Amino acid sequence: MAEFLLTLKSDFIKCFITKNRWKFITEGLTATLKITLLSCIMGIVIGLVVAIVRSTYDKNYSQMRRGLGKFLLAVGNFFCNIYLTVIRGTPVVVQLMIMYYIIFATSSNGILIAVSAFGINSGAYVAEIFRSGIMSVDNGQFEAGRSLGFGYISTMLYIVFPQAFKSVLPALANEFIVLLKETSVAGYVAIKDLTKGGDIIRGATYETFMPLLAVAGIYLVMVIFFTKLVNILERRLRKSER
Repeated sequence: MAEFLLTLKSDFIKCFITKNRWKFITEGLTATLKITLLSCIMGIVIGLVVAIVRSTYDKNYSQMRRGLGKFLLAVGNFFCNIYLTVIRGTPVVVQLMIMYYIIFATSSNGILIAVSAFGINSGAYVAEIFRSGIMSVDNGQFEAGRSLGFGYISTMLYIVFPQAFKSVLPALANEFIVLLKETSVAGYVAIKDLTKGGDIIRGATYETFMPLLAVAGIYLVMVIFFTKLVNILERRLRKSER
């Protein structure tokens, strides 16, 4: 047992203390959190726009008069469906590689490339979360807003969106956790995230156990922390509904 502990100590010093290799972990963690946060923001913006187009089409298209507005809504809904089908039907790592090797082939900004790839990917899932929330709001709420003199946009902004956002907030928080774990593939295109930091240490020391254990442990701690925040959020939302 004592010999095993001494071996662990030696491996720890070799992997993290020698030549300040722990910096690969901290720098990678910073990059991972930055990519996750920015991608989440981008995904929410894209998802909200797509959800508005799709829910507006579902709720109003059959009742709209023929004209430019109805045509533009149909075109917008068509492209939104293509976007959702393509993004949700292909692996995120393939999308990341397309961004790195094709779309941003001349760029050296790894964070920008990763945020673009993960943000667009997340937007497809966030769109369906928002759309389900908007569609779950009773039509009577919308009609009540219109009867009070609100226009369509004002009714959606001040009456429908607040209720929809409250109902989908836990799902959005869970999407953030999923996104955090998905960013672990960023190292496929030489982006120095947390997983890549552990891989760099492994390549330099030829030690596998300690770097991978550290990376897995950090991800686990972050997921537990954010999951706890989501649970607290859900409890507060339930209390506010009573």
